[in-house]
This record gives sequence, structure tokens and C-alpha cells, in this order.
Amino acid sequence: MAEPAASAESFGLDDEALAAHPTIYAPGSFAGKVVLVSGGAGGIGRATAWLFGRLGARVVVSGRSEAKLAAVEEAMRAKGLDAYSAVADIREPDSVAGLFDQLRQRFGGIDILINSAGGQFPQAAIDFSPKGWNAVVNTNLNGTWYMMQAAARQWRDTGRPGSIVNIVVVTTHGLHGVAHTVAARAGVIGLTRSVAVEWAPLNIRVNCIAPGAIETEGWKVYTPEARAAYPRSNPMMRAGSAWEIAEACVYLGGPAANYVTGELLTVDGGSQLWGETWTTGKPDYFRD
Repeated sequence: MAEPAASAESFGLDDEALAAHPTIYAPGSFAGKVVLVSGGAGGIGRATAWLFGRLGARVVVSGRSEAKLAAVEEAMRAKGLDAYSAVADIREPDSVAGLFDQLRQRFGGIDILINSAGGQFPQAAIDFSPKGWNAVVNTNLNGTWYMMQAAARQWRDTGRPGSIVNIVVVTTHGLHGVAHTVAARAGVIGLTRSVAVEWAPLNIRVNCIAPGAIETEGWKVYTPEARAAYPRSNPMMRAGSAWEIAEACVYLGGPAANYVTGELLTVDGGSQLWGETWTTGKPDYFRD
């Protein structure tokens, strides 16, 4: 068996590295903007929060773990960044509504929403229980929708423009062992394309980013065999980093993409053109 891929820390994505990682974006380019990052304590969400913060934005990280969120806020503030944390459960509409009310009262609302919260577990689809299926769909599809709708309603009611970026998965090639999240994320992509048209008159843009094999602490749910195969799941023969997704979020969420809406940006090293990804390990039936 091949050795497991290196840990997330090998990508230099601890807080110290996030504070100094090179970026093509200009300092202060998001000054005066308020950015909400759901799942802000996770790998992609945390990197995205750090990048927006370094670019001058006021950043709010949200999620369910107060302790993890507070750690992100503290680390960012220690570097002089304008960071806040807010506990919310995206699976609960009332919790989402409370979050947006809080942000409206404190900051006057937000300008950009990054929907990075989500999760799944690897399992053969035939073995999904109703509880497992519903848990993934409720978080990845319903929760994302509740956040999208709450943001759009607030922007509509205040006459403020807005931008939403939804983190999904690659659904156009074989991503096996996580059929529940493929179904949920495909729903988010469909929602994005629909509301991008409906919300254009409100000056609201909505886009998606589909990461490929991005090495974060979330990889811990997969077997060593599966993790070892991920860097070879694309023609670049490497895993991506959360920072690379963060830079895509800044592009799609910010003014550089002002003429882009309803789009899906795939950041996967070309894996959708390459072959297949087995999160549960490739069955012997399909091996040479």
C-alpha cells in the first residue's frame, strides 16, 4: 500500500503560514467590506477567512463550535486583522435568521457570503441509512440554501448588492463513496444557476467553486489507502491546498468577477478530465 499523503500542516496552512502566505491580491482591496464565512473553522473556510482578512475585509467566521471559532478569531486578531466569530447551525433556519439579524445589527449587514460549511462520510451508497443520508443532505443542501436565502433577503430589503460563493464538489466525473454529498452539492449547483437569474435584478451574484482533492484536516475521515490515491487523481499529480481555494473565493466573491454569475469554477488540477476518485478505496472488481 502506498504511503498516506502528507498532513495538512505540510502545506504550511497553520495560522502562522496563513498570515504570511503569498497572494496575488493587493492589500486593502477589500477594505470596508464585510465577509461571512460559514464553516470558518475548517480548512478551506479558515484559509478563506484569513485571506479576506489580510485584504482588509471585516471577516465573520461562523459554525457550530464556539471554541474552534474563537480560536480562529483570536489568531486573526493577534495579527491585526478585523475578525469576529458567531455561532450558528446552518441546518436550522431560525439559527440562520438569528445570525443574519446579529450581523445586521452589529455591522449593518454583509457584502459577501462564502458557504464553506458542510461535511460527509465515506460509505457505499447501498449502505446509507436514512439518518446518514438526511444528515448530509440537510447540511450540504438545505443548510447552504438557508444561508443563501437569508443573505439575499437581507440584501433585497436593504437595497445592498451582494455576492455568494458556494463550495461544492466535482459532480461531473466519478466521485465514488460519497453519493449523498454529490447529490446534495449537485442540488446547490442547480440552485445557484436558478437564483443567479432570479436575483440578478437585485444586484446579487451567486457562483460555485468545486474543489478537487484538497488536503485539509477533513481528510482524516478517509482511509490511508484513499488518501494516498488522491494526489494521483488528477494530471497535475498533486493535491491542492486550501489556500488555492481561498484565492478562487476572493476572485469569484469580489469585484474582479463582477460580470460573472451562475457559474461553477472547478479547481481540481484537471481531475474531472482524468478519471475517477474512490473515497472508500477502489473495489477489486475495477482493478486491473
